[in-house]
Parts: sequence; structure tokens; C-alpha cells
Amino acid sequence: MKISKIWSTVMYLPFFICFVLFWAIPVFYGIYISLHEWSLFGGNGGFVGLENYITVLSGDNMFSVSFYRGLENTLVFVGFSVIPLVLVSLGLALLVNNIPKKLKVFFRTTFFISYAVSVTAVSAIFKWLFTGNGGYINNVLNTLNIAPLNWLNEQPYAWITILIATVWWTIGYNMILFINALDEVDYNLYEAAGLDGANWWKKFRYVTFPSIKGVFIFVLMTTIIASFNLYGQTLLITAGGPQQSTQSLIMVIQQVVFSQNNLGIGTTMAVIMGVIMMVITGAQYWYAYRKD
Repeated sequence: MKISKIWSTVMYLPFFICFVLFWAIPVFYGIYISLHEWSLFGGNGGFVGLENYITVLSGDNMFSVSFYRGLENTLVFVGFSVIPLVLVSLGLALLVNNIPKKLKVFFRTTFFISYAVSVTAVSAIFKWLFTGNGGYINNVLNTLNIAPLNWLNEQPYAWITILIATVWWTIGYNMILFINALDEVDYNLYEAAGLDGANWWKKFRYVTFPSIKGVFIFVLMTTIIASFNLYGQTLLITAGGPQQSTQSLIMVIQQVVFSQNNLGIGTTMAVIMGVIMMVITGAQYWYAYRKD
């Protein structure tokens, strides 16, 4: 028994070390920096307590204005991106799950390939597709005698472009998770539901969804977190434009830290962003399982 406990501790040790090194220390060190006047090149300028938080949240200075603008833009993206990112991938998973096994492997691989592409390559592809002058999409519209659109420099087209790029890029990962969950559903449950006269919707509602609910909640929460971390697409496709309307909160933090040399304020923004993400995902988790 004693040896078993020792081996159990040894097995958990690598996870614990990684947790401390790559999560606990960075988080607490970030909170420590946020309580100090800290520049990127000048180092620690002294303890200021909650002054950085008051500066960011007060709304009456350039840091606060930038923070709220970036937060608003990020919440806009989270609001209109999470639903298609989750539901489209679930729909594709349901379709792929009902085809022959050999074709299923082909489609799983095909859709997942896009997720392996770097954000730089994805952004370059979609910037070329949606460029106002000479872009592929506008050339197609011209062929159809439809007036071209200024996709990257007008709203809501800029957000639509970023959303399409994000869906194409990340949908394969969510789809794979859903397919793996669907493979675990007991087929006998479908047969029993069919004998009771259940149509496809009732089978999905009473058999499929309850069986994959855990994975669905996981995908939903990780998608919310990923959407909050919007950075590469907006930086490389629209550069935060038009008129900073697609400038995400992470872009604001990057600008404050590296362009304005204020690590203390930038870290404070990051801490507040982390708290907001925890509250939203925690509320979502509680809402999903409150009846259980």
C-alpha cells in the first residue's frame, strides 16, 4: 500500500511541476507586476498597490479608453463567433459520422488540415481573397455583375472576413472532438429510439446530445477562451481597422507593453481580461450543469 501511494505521487509529479512552472508562477508573477509601476526596459519602479487597476478601469485616461475599446471589440467577436464555431463544427461532425468509415477518415483528415496551418498563412490567404482591389471574392462579384465590397476597410465586412477566416482555420479541431464523442454513443440507444418511433431530431435531442454534453460544454468553453485571445487574424488581416474597430484587447495590451513601454499597465489589463474570462466560462459551466 505504501509503495502504491509513492508511485501515485511520482505519477502526479510531472503534471504538478508543469502546472507550477507554466501556470502558477506566471499567473502570480503577473499579478505581482500589476501591483507595481513597471516598464519593459526600466524594470520595477516601485509598489503602487491598486493604482494600475484604478487607471485602467477609471475611464478617464488613454489607457482606460484603449482598454474598454479593445474589450468591447473582443466581446463583439466572442458574441458572434462562438455560436458558428461550435454549431457548424457539430453539424459537420454529425454529417461525417454518418458516412462510411473510409470516407470518414478522409474527411476528418481534410478538415483537420486547416487547423494545422499557421495563423500567418491563414491570414495571408484570406487577406488576398477579400482584398478590395483585385481580390478573388470581388472578382467573382464583378463577374456576377454585383458591386464589389470594401471587405477589409468597412464594417460589418471586416468582422465578417475575420469570422470566415477563423471558422475555416479552427473548425477542424472542434469537429474532431465531436466526432470522437459521437463514436462513443451507444448505437443500441438509437435502435431503441427508432423502435419507439423517434425521428432524427428526437434521437439527437434525447440520445445524441445527452451523450456528448460533456464534450459540447468543453468545446463551448475552449472556444470562448480562444475567441477572447483574438490577435493574429485582426493584426494580419485588418491591422485593427477600420478605425480600430477590430483592435482586440490583446492587441491593446501588446501596444501598451511594447510600444508604450508600460509593462505594469499592460499586465493589469491582462489580469482583468483573465478574470473576465474566468467569470464567463464559470457562469457557462454552472448554467450548463445546474440541473444535474
